[in-house]
Amino acid sequence: MNDLIMLGHGGGGRLTTDLVHNLFLKHFRNAALEPLNDSALLTMAQKNLAFTTDSYVVSPIFFPGGNIGSLAVHGTVNDLAMSGARPLYLSAAYIIEEGFSLGQLEEIVKAMAAAAAAAGVRIVTGDTKVVPKGMADGLYINTAGIGIHQNTPLGPQRIEKGDAILVNGTIGDHGAAVITAREAGFAQRRIISDAASLTHLVEKMRKNSIELHCLRDATRGGIGGILAELAEQAHSHLLIEEKAIPVREDVRGFAEIYGLDPLFLANEGKMLIFCAATDAEKTLQLLRSDPLGKNAAIIGRVKDSDSAAGQVILNTVIGGERIIDQPTGDLVPRIC
Repeated sequence: MNDLIMLGHGGGGRLTTDLVHNLFLKHFRNAALEPLNDSALLTMAQKNLAFTTDSYVVSPIFFPGGNIGSLAVHGTVNDLAMSGARPLYLSAAYIIEEGFSLGQLEEIVKAMAAAAAAAGVRIVTGDTKVVPKGMADGLYINTAGIGIHQNTPLGPQRIEKGDAILVNGTIGDHGAAVITAREAGFAQRRIISDAASLTHLVEKMRKNSIELHCLRDATRGGIGGILAELAEQAHSHLLIEEKAIPVREDVRGFAEIYGLDPLFLANEGKMLIFCAATDAEKTLQLLRSDPLGKNAAIIGRVKDSDSAAGQVILNTVIGGERIIDQPTGDLVPRIC
């Protein structure tokens, strides 16, 4: 293969065949993908399916802690896990700009393969399109995922008064990592993205009989935006303690410099957990026993009150109260 993507790589001919066999199949090879049919033929005895799709346009494509490929896998399996499903299969579709480096593309594909293997999923079908130079910013990826669930699906409809609210670690890491990767002035103080698959952490809570009611990965909009969304959906009053929210010092410093609130910075390896109050401490210790939950914290509860139903109230570190609402517009574009 040449060192750069050409329009012919998306034309369906010999160059497309070479790209699929010599790059994608080489790294994603499995029995369902290998026939290279227009559809993957899958066998699942279970009838309860979860299905999701997402697109990734992050800029820059490579950032401290990952790249667009690993991010696409993590984001899609996490969406499935948050519904209580066990992810099984992914699709991967690429929109590639003419002139994109084949070496970089292979690096991205290898990162996707490693992330999929770590999450216990297989990439079983996909598509490739190449657009003329200047018509895309290097590379965009679309993924879809299928999983199975055998339990009552998790969601805001199951949030109950008295529930404990936890987060599995420090917030704002991914948003800060991507923004600082765009800024040369931060080159000597790199912030690492938290992008990771949370599947095993959800499975660990399930296996330990934690009474889970709702899970949500706090991606765009951060935990502030997601909490506000969940409060509205569940028509619940959420009370959050600012002093309990874990924030890395480098992320806090970055946010102060840029005038940003860590509450609304994106995460790609953090989830909000709503569980029965009686399981709060058990859940906390379980999370802290895992590398992806070592900085977990109980950050609030669902109030037994209808006076502020649909609202998130933050008790601030200085003793006041602040209403947390969903952000308007896109705080940081192309974060994922």
